[in-house]
Amino acid sequence: MKRPHKIKRWLSSAAAFRRALYTVLAGVAMFLVGVALSFDLLLKPILAGIGNLVNGLLSVFVEASQVPVAKHYLSGALLILGGYVVFVGLKNLMREIMRTLNPNYQGKIVGTILKLHALSAGPSVVAIGGGTGLSTLLRGLKQRTNRITAVVTVTDDGGSSGKLIEDKGILPPGDIRNCLVALADAEKTMTDLFQHRFEGASGSLSGHSTGNLLIAAMVDLTGDFDKAVEEIGKVLAIRGKALPATLESVRLRAEMEDGSILCGETAIAQSRLRVRRIYLDPPNVQAYAPVLDAIAEADIIVVGPGSVFTSVIPPLLVPGIAEAIADSPATKVYVCNVMTQPGESDQFSASDHVHAIEANVKRRVFDYVLINKAMPTQYLLKRYAEVGQEFVEPDSDRIRAMGLRPVAGNLISETDVVRHDPLRIADAIMRMVG
Repeated sequence: MKRPHKIKRWLSSAAAFRRALYTVLAGVAMFLVGVALSFDLLLKPILAGIGNLVNGLLSVFVEASQVPVAKHYLSGALLILGGYVVFVGLKNLMREIMRTLNPNYQGKIVGTILKLHALSAGPSVVAIGGGTGLSTLLRGLKQRTNRITAVVTVTDDGGSSGKLIEDKGILPPGDIRNCLVALADAEKTMTDLFQHRFEGASGSLSGHSTGNLLIAAMVDLTGDFDKAVEEIGKVLAIRGKALPATLESVRLRAEMEDGSILCGETAIAQSRLRVRRIYLDPPNVQAYAPVLDAIAEADIIVVGPGSVFTSVIPPLLVPGIAEAIADSPATKVYVCNVMTQPGESDQFSASDHVHAIEANVKRRVFDYVLINKAMPTQYLLKRYAEVGQEFVEPDSDRIRAMGLRPVAGNLISETDVVRHDPLRIADAIMRMVG
């Protein structure tokens, strides 16, 4: 798939490297010509003087007849020693430069440079969603490409984000914070700081995340939420960028199966009733322009994984985003959840997730559906069943009957929970763009 695009992308990413290499070669050529032209006028007298000085010093230690032989051995030793010293010096210099550019640098210089170049030459990926599902995906993608744009939902109204919306009137920072940390190349201490939550605190700090507070502080300093996110991204040295789906305040509303209307992501997620329809309030918010630009330039667009009604669908409801995805020539894929969520996707199969998205977005926004076919252990299935969660059935035939192309594989990582394995998802996605 998209072989010409891949070749064009590689050539484009390598152009700067080739220009730099050609510049170095041109400089070396000019230097050698200059040496040749100035040898008789400048270098030959200097070298002759150095030779006479060496001959004089050697004659002090050896007989005159042995000076040429001693000079021969000395020249060889100096060439070897000098070359070795230059090599060690350049190696240490490059290592220090790498450490300055990347405090987490460890390993071999050439391998690191090749890896960084490969990441820069990777496909342009737009990942859309929110919650832990999107951040899990981003942790895998950043190991395969630097050209990542996370388009994040801004409808979270619970916990620390909800308090900051009320106190500061800013967009909810929680999902954006998780994506920034997932894309970060900063030291672990820094990312741990951003994710720290004041669980045991009392008063105004109770429940707040340090990262959310820092984003709120940066909004005060820059005056804009998008500028604040950009500056925090620099602090965390993220690979790619994280963008809010819209810069306008918006809430979720849902019509439930009994006809009642619930307002707010938290209320919808906590309800045990099935969602019949979900929509934005107000409905006519404006999509963030850089999001539309990223979608237009993407090689692959990934929707999900995540809570289907409260994380995956909301950014697709922002006017202009679903339309931009439909118009994009990129490969478009939905990453389906591994387990159902109580109240939100009870008894949902993979095709049910797809139907829910298309029924609410009112248009098709992906061509491929990435589904997990690996069954978790019976022990974990039993634990999940106790809290009302089930394994999402990978019903590929129904997805194929809907006119979509299912791509099934083992995508899970099992510890004490069942979740997507970041690298397995990333590798499956990379294969879709060759």
